[in-house]
Amino acid sequence: MSQKIWGGRFNDSTDELVERFTESVSFDKALAPFDIKGSIAHAKMLARQGIISDEDARKIINGLENIKQKIDAGEFEWDIRLEDVHMNIEAALSKDIGDAGRRLHTARSRNDQVATDVRLYLKHEAIEVDGLIGEILYALLEQAKKYKDIVMPGLTHLQHAQPVLWSHYMMAYFEQFRRDKERILDAFKRIDVMPLGSGSIAGVDFPVDRDFVMKELGFSSLSRNSMDAVSDRDFIAEFIFCSSLIMVHLSRLSEDLVLWASQEFDFVELPESYCTGSSIMPQKKNPDCPEIIRAKTGRVIGDLVSILTILKGLPMTYNRDLQEDKEPLFDTCTTVKMCLKVMTGLLHGLIPKKERLMEACKKGFLTATDLADYLVEKGVAFRTAHEIVGRAVSYCAREGKELWELSIDELRSFHPLIGEDCFDAITISGSINRRRSKGGTALEQVNQAIKEAEEWLKGQSS
Repeated sequence: MSQKIWGGRFNDSTDELVERFTESVSFDKALAPFDIKGSIAHAKMLARQGIISDEDARKIINGLENIKQKIDAGEFEWDIRLEDVHMNIEAALSKDIGDAGRRLHTARSRNDQVATDVRLYLKHEAIEVDGLIGEILYALLEQAKKYKDIVMPGLTHLQHAQPVLWSHYMMAYFEQFRRDKERILDAFKRIDVMPLGSGSIAGVDFPVDRDFVMKELGFSSLSRNSMDAVSDRDFIAEFIFCSSLIMVHLSRLSEDLVLWASQEFDFVELPESYCTGSSIMPQKKNPDCPEIIRAKTGRVIGDLVSILTILKGLPMTYNRDLQEDKEPLFDTCTTVKMCLKVMTGLLHGLIPKKERLMEACKKGFLTATDLADYLVEKGVAFRTAHEIVGRAVSYCAREGKELWELSIDELRSFHPLIGEDCFDAITISGSINRRRSKGGTALEQVNQAIKEAEEWLKGQSS
């Protein structure tokens, strides 16, 4: 068994079972490029401050760059007996360049080192997620613009409620993902804090220049308390929370798509390239992508529960429990990015079935509220109007008619104030055109929403 870097205190070797139980390199090797980046900045600072020689710093930097090349080429041999990514890289460095490699860890602890690595990793991932949310926003906007005038039934309680425009529906999801983008960008501010230089708990007793390292690594600010810096994983929990909401929104959109693609709804045509077939039923075109997204939402919510559970009972400061923060984080990043990519591709190929959607609007008395509002405009109290229209709907249900299919005499039998002009309100197009309040489904409001969304996205990318 290899000698542990921290093994000077111990007389007995570590049990093989314990080595397998406590190792993390099998998953935290994903942090390798960020660990090397942090170590190079640290070495530069040590030499700049006269803590190590320029020659040692040069050897360290060259050695780390060589190790990175081996890792990128898949030629680096990871050893679980060295526990984690940090010890594997440091051991390889010392083997390659000798005593200079053993100087790298001066004025640094694995506690502030791993906190720095994870923050560097998550900054990179948050930027990627932000970009992918931007892509799904453009896909939703494309749907809203391409099929702007298509009407469809809006549902509450999964029952027909009021007619809306397809574009209005797509812009509803645009608003949800817009908030997701804003949340990720806001969380980024709390990720973008550098803990290096905090040591293991109390700071370091060398004349380090944390500001120099902060600038080298591209952080915007420094951690303010060494104890908090090494034990804080709030930023991970916050990112996974933001990701959970992204997944919830993806799941809700997926649920709509699964329903709409069914024969019972038949509202949309899903792109064949994002569907699969059945091993036994040759007719099947299954909406597997939205179904899997819907299921994967549970993974990310589980990751959030996992990280919160890890953190909830920890005393100050660093505890080995925090080793378990990485797997839920890595899983979240992988899952949310893949799901965003898949949904974006699906949306680009999604086709709403115009005639079928219009036909669906002709069922369920979608304009009943419009008739009640019409009576209110004539001076009838809303609750009275509600009751009147309720009786009219009951009559329609018995007669097998929609409200606009009633004659004017039939309509007047429910209230004498109902006139010919009521048909401007109780048709599908009339109902939509009347919803002119800000944020409503009238085409002029949807056009305004699309214009504002385009300007906002343009501002985000500038």
